Amino acid sequence: MKFVQLSAALLIAAFVLPGIVRADGHGGAEDAVATAVVDYWAARNAGDHKAVANLESPAGIYGTNSDGSFHKPFAASSADDWKRNMAGQNSNTQVFYLEVAEIADGVVYARYYMEGMTGDESEQYPYRTRVTNVWTLEDDGQWRIKAMHFSGADFGGTHRTQNSDFED
Repeated sequence: MKFVQLSAALLIAAFVLPGIVRADGHGGAEDAVATAVVDYWAARNAGDHKAVANLESPAGIYGTNSDGSFHKPFAASSADDWKRNMAGQNSNTQVFYLEVAEIADGVVYARYYMEGMTGDESEQYPYRTRVTNVWTLEDDGQWRIKAMHFSGADFGGTHRTQNSDFED
């Protein structure tokens, strides 16, 4: 009789435990997106425009900058777009306090702080912002950004408006 009870307990644990682990934020989606967030900002810092564009949904993203401007229209950016928009810019920013949660199958919410230096060769200035992203699992199996929102984290923001902010 003890064997039957032990077998039943093991069978129940086999079905219930994976759901508990996943609900507690320990699933593979969260790990994959956490890695993708860090990779995205490393690519931005390195000026790897192809990698940046590849980590954004090719269908487009919803974006909001930290400069107080209006929400940006839904748009896709190519590597050439990133190269043109970031011409002359130098950034050295890092992700801090990254939190990720799978909110639906194939949808992960990420929030974190960005801090570092940004600007061009003639002038660098400190940058600190709060970032929220929505990442979706695309048809090719890769996680990509679908929405980005930045809000200044220093009582008013440090983002300096750029000409490209008004091109939309």
